[in-house]
Amino acid sequence: MRRRDFIKIMGAGALFSPIASFPLFAGNQELNFGKWNSFRLTYQVDLPATGKRARLWLPLPSSLAPSYQYTQGNNWSGTAKQAKFDTFGKEKLPVFTAEWQGDGARHATIHSIIKTSHHSVNLDHYRPDNASTPPHLKPFLESTRLIPIDGLVKDVAHSITYDKGNSPLQKVRAIYDWLVDHFRHDETIRGRGKGDVKFMLENNQLTGKCVDAHSLFVGLARSLGIPARVQYGIRMTQSELHPTLSKPTDVSTAQHSRAEFYLNNFGWIPVNPADVCKVAKLEQLELDDPLIGRLRERFFGTWEMNWITFNHEQDIQLPNSNAGKLPFFLFPHAEIDNQPLDSMDAESFSYKITAAELVGTGAKF
Repeated sequence: MRRRDFIKIMGAGALFSPIASFPLFAGNQELNFGKWNSFRLTYQVDLPATGKRARLWLPLPSSLAPSYQYTQGNNWSGTAKQAKFDTFGKEKLPVFTAEWQGDGARHATIHSIIKTSHHSVNLDHYRPDNASTPPHLKPFLESTRLIPIDGLVKDVAHSITYDKGNSPLQKVRAIYDWLVDHFRHDETIRGRGKGDVKFMLENNQLTGKCVDAHSLFVGLARSLGIPARVQYGIRMTQSELHPTLSKPTDVSTAQHSRAEFYLNNFGWIPVNPADVCKVAKLEQLELDDPLIGRLRERFFGTWEMNWITFNHEQDIQLPNSNAGKLPFFLFPHAEIDNQPLDSMDAESFSYKITAAELVGTGAKF
């Protein structure tokens, strides 16, 4: 059986514009904040033919940040008995779900088209105020299963910031610099890390990948009453800032997270300390190297959008899943007869993710 579903949002480009439109340099490279790029993200998934029932969940690009990213549509084809583009969580974040029953091939191909523009916020005009945090930000001040905000986490946050100033911006900048100075990228870590903040701090093990670094950032910021969140996504194309921050057409292992914190009257502010640490490690550079100094400054308040975001929720219950709550939703998830597959084991769960940069509007599949 072959089914197709199609959703398209047309004419959205006229509604949105980037937050900032000033140049950003790293070396001789400049990011053009006024330019929008179009990408096609493609999943090709083949599930094992074992068991009586198989189900699939895929994270999809979000349109919740239209100033720098929005989607123009999704479609799918394959052998699933049931499939649909759905949402999860309080913010109705996008997910593709599919189900197979009985024998036969279990294949699905899913396309998404996304537009992005480099994302930056000019913090030069920030002035702290005494306004209370808006109620809708309460979830971004709370503990999660892997990101506690009390005890040791709060103690470390206070030790980092006690002499760095009283404003939220000064405190967050101190946390960001502390991470760049102390966190070490570890290419041997499976996936993108676990993001277990308590374990990292209790064992003085400040190593890992992006989810580890950005979970630390979020936990430390939240412990001081500053809303923060991890954004989970995937790299799509070459970086204009550094080649180690790129991925070729096959992006099956290019999943990547970033982080944000919230300032009253400014909104969500992008940061990316993990990539500063990654360049330092892979290029074997000291922290006082001029390149690391430039990236440290660039990635506080800016995202290079050769990357797309899927979602930012944690402790996630996927629709109709029997796996319980996931700490985060970054990789494809599948279950056979209610037993989850290992999304990083190619032998039991085969999928390929590709990215293509499109010319023109990008509205066609």
